[in-house]
Amino acid sequence: MSAHTPAPADALTDATTDALADAPEHSALDWTRRLIAFDTTSRESNLGLIETVRDHFVAQGLKPHLSYNPQRNKANLHVTVPAADGSEQRGIVLSGHTDVVPVDGQDWSTDPFRPALRDGKLYGRGACDMKGFIGTSLALLPTLLQARLREPVHYALSFDEEVGCMGAPYLIDDLRERGIQPAGCIVGEPTSMRVIVAHKGINAYRCCVRGQAAHSSLTPRGVNAIEYAARLICFIRDLADEFRAKGPYDEAFDVPFTTASTGTMQGGIALNTIPALCEFVFEYRNLPGVDPEAIRARIEAYANDVLLPRMRAEHADADLSITRIAAAPALDAAERDAITQLVRALTGDNAISKVAYATEGGLFQRAGIPAVVCGPGDIQQAHKADEFVALEQLAQCEAFLHKVVDSLRIAA
Repeated sequence: MSAHTPAPADALTDATTDALADAPEHSALDWTRRLIAFDTTSRESNLGLIETVRDHFVAQGLKPHLSYNPQRNKANLHVTVPAADGSEQRGIVLSGHTDVVPVDGQDWSTDPFRPALRDGKLYGRGACDMKGFIGTSLALLPTLLQARLREPVHYALSFDEEVGCMGAPYLIDDLRERGIQPAGCIVGEPTSMRVIVAHKGINAYRCCVRGQAAHSSLTPRGVNAIEYAARLICFIRDLADEFRAKGPYDEAFDVPFTTASTGTMQGGIALNTIPALCEFVFEYRNLPGVDPEAIRARIEAYANDVLLPRMRAEHADADLSITRIAAAPALDAAERDAITQLVRALTGDNAISKVAYATEGGLFQRAGIPAVVCGPGDIQQAHKADEFVALEQLAQCEAFLHKVVDSLRIAA
């Protein structure tokens, strides 16, 4: 099913309405289904969702702050539930991204933006990644408001995480400008409620190779952009093979070495025309401790010092450029950090678990805010048709977040 017209939360099928009828208003399930009903695919605006959540916080007497992208069609939201003494500077962040990946070309059995409950699972785009966590954290608000907190709790909802963590830097800058320096951050990406203490960094680039067109019977008069692009692609693959063969390694990761790959490539107009233009995108995912800038420098050195002189020897106007399109730093949480110790104590999970996918946790850590990743849902369900989160996972997350609040209460 390909249709994904935005659906208001009450625009549900009769069967779905009946199935969700027992969910109290503002429960974790109710909030999650309301969030799913907003089509916040990264190419779309997320303002409908953000403004709905903003208005809810305002109705509870809180003062949310929005930070916008340059086009002002997307926004992050940050709001603080102050400590009992009114302080807002320290505390814990509950972090989630509001955008979701596209459903184009996927075979959904139901409308991905009309949440459906079947067999103890809530289906819909973003149910797992990661509106389940956001919904559960929003359902926590009444408990937070009633608690006498020793430290504040911050909600941090971002845009455009799925296309390279584009929104979180604005949010973090907003915190810094207002003098807020939280002591820790829980990023609620789907981990099946395991504690994830590290993830790889992601670095994405676009390469544009400009050659010189000519008839294919006159190859010495042209510069074949596709062929030179292919040489750089092969160099990137050679780097990937080197990482796999020589490391460094971290066996706690499912893929224990740094990876690199090419994703898409376009070029050429006809078989009998030497292509004047070729573009491709590539990425590498570095282990914590592996310098991503050193990898970029090796790729650029090969492009600029080896390929480009050869291209310009064939035609002076030939060119090659590499542009960064997204980057998110790796996360490597310290076991001594208070947030790591707290989340381990509250979940009972003491295993060393690390993942290859990136989150906004590395950005918080780089800003001096220690972070761990822990949230409901299985990452294997994310980005797929019929994405779902098990209600059992929402319940586990809800119990965990209530323990977080209890840990922050002022002792009687």
